[in-house]
This record gives sequence, structure tokens and C-alpha cells, in this order.
Amino acid sequence: MRAVPKLFSAELDGIAAELIEVEADLNVGLHSFNIVGLADKALSEAKERVNSALKNSGIKPPSKENRRITVNLAPADVKKVGSRFDLPIALAYLLASEQLKPFETDDKLFIGELSLDGTLRPVSGVLNAALLGERNNIKEIFVPAENAAEAAVLGKIKVIPVKNLKEIIEHLEEIKILEAVPKTPFAPNHSDTSVKISDIKGQAAAKRALLVAASGGHNLLFSGPPGTGKTMLAEAVNSILPPPDFDEMLETTEIWSAAGLLSETAPFVSARPFRAPHHNASLTAVIGGGSFPKPGEISLAHRGVLFLDEFPEFHRDVLEGLRQPLESGRVSIARARKALTFPARFILVAAMNPCPCGYFGDPEKECRCTANEVFRYHKKISGPLLDRIDIQLEVPRIPIEELRAEKNGEKDEIFREKIKNARQIQRERFKKNGFAVFTNSEMSSRQTDKTIKLENGAEKFLKEMLEKNFVSARGYYRILKVAQTIADLDASSEIKTNHLAEAFQYRLRINE
Repeated sequence: MRAVPKLFSAELDGIAAELIEVEADLNVGLHSFNIVGLADKALSEAKERVNSALKNSGIKPPSKENRRITVNLAPADVKKVGSRFDLPIALAYLLASEQLKPFETDDKLFIGELSLDGTLRPVSGVLNAALLGERNNIKEIFVPAENAAEAAVLGKIKVIPVKNLKEIIEHLEEIKILEAVPKTPFAPNHSDTSVKISDIKGQAAAKRALLVAASGGHNLLFSGPPGTGKTMLAEAVNSILPPPDFDEMLETTEIWSAAGLLSETAPFVSARPFRAPHHNASLTAVIGGGSFPKPGEISLAHRGVLFLDEFPEFHRDVLEGLRQPLESGRVSIARARKALTFPARFILVAAMNPCPCGYFGDPEKECRCTANEVFRYHKKISGPLLDRIDIQLEVPRIPIEELRAEKNGEKDEIFREKIKNARQIQRERFKKNGFAVFTNSEMSSRQTDKTIKLENGAEKFLKEMLEKNFVSARGYYRILKVAQTIADLDASSEIKTNHLAEAFQYRLRINE
């Protein structure tokens, strides 16, 4: 039985990569070139790209073969999308036509799009493919030169950068060996935002809320008249968040790689992402999905901040679609073929006006909205969604005298240091208890019960507050987690009465 050349490549299934076998066979008959294995239109056109790339590289192309050429992509029931299979298809054909000396293929993985002159173009999901290769004992991965730094973030798999088809052929035939790229150094950074905490004058209560939210990863909603600084406060969050660690960077970069948002100059996500979609964004754009499901804004904001300005103006289905991600830190996209899950652990920072005209409750300017208009405006945000937002705060108008003062607010370094210390306390507590979480907001109810310690006076205060105010079971645990974050900011081993009082204050509903 004649052996059929078989190479390995990778297909993206959401953000996870799946191993694909690329086989080529030549049979007697009139010329034809067929790609089978559930290929989409872009992949079906690979035969034209491969044909021209080989011809312009000085190699006999498939069009000169008076034989039937069949390329199979297995498993056949997995949909293959895009142009990432051009390189392995070309190499499989060369092996089948005996124009390339046989080589060991079991420990190599090939990815790349071919241009008509034989050069390799970058593709998305290269880091995801490298992670797949690592899990499957692949020793070498061949990628377009522009994707090499991205694949080398792991440092555990040999990454061979390829500029053109001729280069890789000479390498595989051991004529001119290509050098593997070194591991890409991980250099975490603070987000380079245009607005910093020190730029904001006044609004001490709002800054305190930002400090608590950033320290514990809590969701935050600002409400207030136009021009009070809600947007500036939201944009300043990323400037005080600590840089991501390696595990967080890897999670985020995997998502961005699948979405095709990385480049040669930015091979990984070095700072926490900040995403701010417009309020007319569709459900698919925000939550994720599509014919071939891609991560949405909530996944692109993973381990960072999702800012929703003009919160009530978002489409109802978009707002309600946030419920599951805010609770579980992931979003499930169900399709007929299968269901995919994308990570979506982000800090939600939302901003809204108190009414359609924006001046309800403003002492300086009269509101022109009717009571019914104000009621309907608030009802655009459902109770279950508000119940998932830990900190809800009204942002008042800033006096002109305060704006004209030359002195700026607190220094960013002070905020960063406080947040860094609070998160370090959390990490040590999670490590001690064996919890695989990063911040207080991610704790489950069981984990919360296990770690929360209340002083005697706080126990009594908590019972009194729960008797006087209706709080759901979810709200109860969210209050405890916010109180724990406040205690961590104070470096307190127990939650005290003042910590609980501040946490309860943040749960005062905006629409009540």
C-alpha cells in the first residue's frame, strides 16, 4: 500500500485550536485539483494561491500535472475556515509529487497563507496553535515571519519563522537551515490611557469607588448629570490597574490572537485591555458569535475593563446578554453544530444619566422629563442586571471653584500602590485556601463563606442591615465580597463594621 504524505496544521474552534491532518494524493486521470474535508470558500480558493505560489517560486505547480490531485483535511466533519492551510497544502502536494525530499512530519506543525509570489502572509490564532502543539508533543511550528514573536511567547516549542515558500523548502531539504526565534520576553505594562486619576479634580467619593472596584475586580455604575466626569472616571480605571501577570497575559493574548488583533510589533497583550463599544453595537459584536463564532467585546475585555457609556441606550438584548458573563466570567455561544465558551472575566464600568434629559435631581438645572419618562428610562436596566453590579454611585456636579483650582487630584502612584497591596493580600489568601481565582469578585459563594471573617460588631450590624433592607442572595454575597476588598485596602484580617457600612452604601440602587 502506497503511503500518503500527511502534515499537521491547526483550525480555530472559537479560541481553542484543533489539530488538523493535511493529506495529498495524486491519481491517474485528467487534471483536477480538489480540496475535501468541509472547506469554506476561502479555503477552496487555496488551490489557486498554491498553484501560483509554486509556479512563481520556480517549482512545478499542480496545474502542470496531468493527474487528479486530492487534498484531504481531516477530521472531515470539522469546518475548515480561512487561508491558514495554504502552506501545509503546498508542502503536502510537493511530497506527493516527489518534488520534496521526505522528512519527519509527526513532530511538526505548519500554518500560513501564501501570496501569489510565494511569500507567507500572517494569519490569526498562531498562539492558539502553539498551545495546541505544546499539548500534542509537537517540537517545531512553522509560521509566517510576522507571527513568529507571537508563537514564541510560550518558549516551550521551537518556532521557525518563514518568509516564503522557497525558504521552507530549502530548510526541509537541509540546504539552508532556518534559525528558530528566541522566546519573546514578557514585559507587562500599565495601560497607556489618555486620562489618569490625577487629572480628575474633586469627586472624592467616585475615586474611592474606583479604588475599591479596581482592587477587588468589582463592577461599577456611575449615574449623574452630563459633564460631571463619569466618562473621565471610567477611562481612568485602567491607569490604576496593576499590569497583568503571565497567566492573565496568556489568557488575553489567546483571545486577541483568535480575533486577529495582534501584530508583529505587539505580539502579546502587555497591558490590561480597555474596550468601549458604542451603544448601537449589536448583540453579536458585544457578546460574541456569528456564523463562525468569534469573541465579542466582553471577551476582548477579559482581565481588563469593559466601559459602557450611555448604559440605558444599549439594546435590550445586549444588556440582558451581560447577565451570564457578569455572573460566571464566561459566555456560552450555542450553535447547531456545537456550543463554544469564551472567557469574559472583566470589570464592567457603566455610566448613565439619571433621566432622558440628564438633569433629574440636579440642583443647578431643572429636569424637563415627566415622572413616567424617568421611570421608563430607569426600567431599561433590569433589576437582575443591576443586582450583578456591586457598586452603584451617584456622581454630582463639580463646583466651578473646584474646577478652576490649580491643584490636581491624588497621584496615580498612590492609587496603584494601594491596589497592588490589596491584590497581593487577596492572592496570598487564595493561595492559602487553594482557590484558582485572582480577585475577590471571582469568589464563589462557597469560597466566600470559607474565607470571610467578621468581627463580632460587624456580625450584628450585618444582621440589622439585612433585616431593614431587601437583599437577594446574590446581593448578600456581593456585599460581603466588596466589604472584604475594603478590609484588604485597610490591611485588616477581619471585616469590621465600617467596611460593611461602606459596602452597603454602594448597593443603594440607582433606580430606586
